[in-house]
Order: sequence, then C-alpha cells, then structure tokens
Amino acid sequence: MSDHTVLHVKGRVLITPEDVRDELWVVDGRISYDRPTTARDVRTVHGWALPGLVDAHCHVGLGPHGPVPEDVAEKQALTDRDAGTLLIRDAGSPSDTRWIDDRDDLPNIIRAGRHIARTRRYIRNFAHEIEPEELVAYVAQEARRGDGWVKLVGDWIDRGVGDLTACWPREAVEAAIAEAHLLGARVTAHCFAEDSLRDLVEAGIDCVEHATGLTEDLIPLFAARGVAIVPTLVNIATFPSMADGGEAKFPDWAAHMRRLHARRHDTVRNAYDAGIPVYVGTDAGGSLAHGLVAAEVAELVTAGIPPLAALAATTWSARDWLGRPGLTEGAPADLIVYDEDPRADVRVLGTPSRVVLNGRVFG
Repeated sequence: MSDHTVLHVKGRVLITPEDVRDELWVVDGRISYDRPTTARDVRTVHGWALPGLVDAHCHVGLGPHGPVPEDVAEKQALTDRDAGTLLIRDAGSPSDTRWIDDRDDLPNIIRAGRHIARTRRYIRNFAHEIEPEELVAYVAQEARRGDGWVKLVGDWIDRGVGDLTACWPREAVEAAIAEAHLLGARVTAHCFAEDSLRDLVEAGIDCVEHATGLTEDLIPLFAARGVAIVPTLVNIATFPSMADGGEAKFPDWAAHMRRLHARRHDTVRNAYDAGIPVYVGTDAGGSLAHGLVAAEVAELVTAGIPPLAALAATTWSARDWLGRPGLTEGAPADLIVYDEDPRADVRVLGTPSRVVLNGRVFG
C-alpha cells in the first residue's frame, strides 16, 4: 500500500464490545472514523475487525538455550505478527531487542528487562541469578532498562528439597517491589506453586504469571488487591511431559506438577469468577513456539471463561491494562480482519485474513 493509499475497513468493526461500527478508515497509518475528503486511492477490505491481538507473556529474542541472534528474533516476531499478535509484553529476555522499535513491520514490544532469579534456581542462561541481598539493586536496574515492567522468578525447583519452593524471603520482595514502584515500574513473577503467592501479593505485586498454584484461600486476596494473572495454559499443557522427564530424580516435584496441571482449568475459571483480571499470554520463546495466541484464547474458553471475555483478554481489556490504545480515533492502525465473526467462535482468531500494523496491510 503506497503512502497515498487510504484503507477502508468495511463490515463489522469491533471498536469495543459495545461499540460495533460498519466501517473505519486508515489514513497516514492512523485510524479515522470519518471518510477522508481528499483520498485518491482507496483500498477496501471486508470482514470482522478487532484491535491487534495482545500476547502478554512472550519472549522475543529467547531460545531454548538463552539469547538468540537477531535474525532468529526477527522470525519469532514475524511469526507472532502473522498470527495477529501486534502488541507483546515481553516477560523477560536476555536479548536486547530495541532494534525492533525501528521496524514498522514488527509487533510493538513492552519489555520487562531480563528475568531476575535466585542463584541456580531457573533455566540456565535466561536470568540474572542473584541472592536476596542483591534483589533491590537488580530490580532497579531492570526497571530502568524495561518499559514499565520487571520480571521476577518467584518459585522454582529446589534440588535439595526435591520440589518447587519460593525463591525469595518476604522482606526481600517487599523492598524490591517498593523500589520498582518508586521507579514507575510494575512487577510480575513466574509462579507455578502455592508457596510464594501470599508473600508476593501482600508485598504489592501487580501480576502473577502462570498462577497454577492459586488456591481457594488465595483467590480472595488476589481479587481484593487487583492482582492480574496470565495463565499461559498452552505452556501449562506441557507439565505432564515435564513431570515424566524429571520423575526419576524428583518424584515429589513430578507429582506436584501433575496436580497443578490437573486443576489448571478450574484454577483459571475460579479466578475469573472471583473478579481477578485474566489476560492472554502464551510463554512463547524458550521451548515453546511463537504464534500461539489463538490457541491460548481457545484454552481460556475451555477453562470456562465466556468467549467475549476471552476475546477481551487479548484485545480491549489487555490493551487498557498495558496502557496502549485499541481502535480509537487517531490511534496507530493496528488491527486484524477475519472472514468470520470471532465472537461466535474464538477459533476464528487462528485464521486472520488481513493483518494491519502501523497502517500497513499484511496477508
């Protein structure tokens, strides 16, 4: 599409769930609700349009063994874009991906800096591995490097115990979260198990990733504090194979992982029913493929979240939570067009007919 071409999106445009329009226009890469008076070339696309999808837990620049070269990171970002993901919260990466900000054909990224983990308590080459007395300093460092988020590893397998245990003392996370908030950053944490959750929430954390350890006694605390969760159910699906691989050496851990997996859908549904904000994230990167956002939305529906709420968790609500616009007048034109109505069947998200990023049409 040339610089002079105006894009006309016609059909059903879901500005919000309540504001559904018959059309919108894209002029100079931005959204307009009114037909431009000076348009010379007009390209029209038809279908159901949504704001660009959000993957709120994604790792661009990360591979199974740590950071990856720029060409691999580019392929990851392109895979996400072509799947409809136009806004990513990169929940921890050892790679410097700032070069992506100069590319108008790649998704927008909100970075959380590099993971911060306890020594020998996370995947090798992924995180800063430190001790509790260093936590505040590293949180301050990553808050300054990121885009308003910091990522902690809240629990991991303790080889001496043979099971998942919390990584940080209560006083350490209290001081670290306070420091992040002072610097204007929100804090999230990787948490599979139950033990770390109360301390993190009472210390003021903003979000918990995975949250498979969320129990009935903790749900009211999360809801009262407004702590969001990003369940990454497409990643939790791998727990049984992980358990099989570690059972010989860590049988208690393996049994724990299977229990967390077995109740994963109940955990997410109970959280949603209690009013806990739930957002879509895939955990792409590391060992998981990119481009799985539609599969994660479908998993939320399988868990019992209403389809429209599951759509909101990757569109309108997710963008509000991250402070980025949707299909508002004058906003960058980041939208996805589908041949069928995704409200009727969220699996439609897996087959976008057009991807529009910064006003450019792909597909």
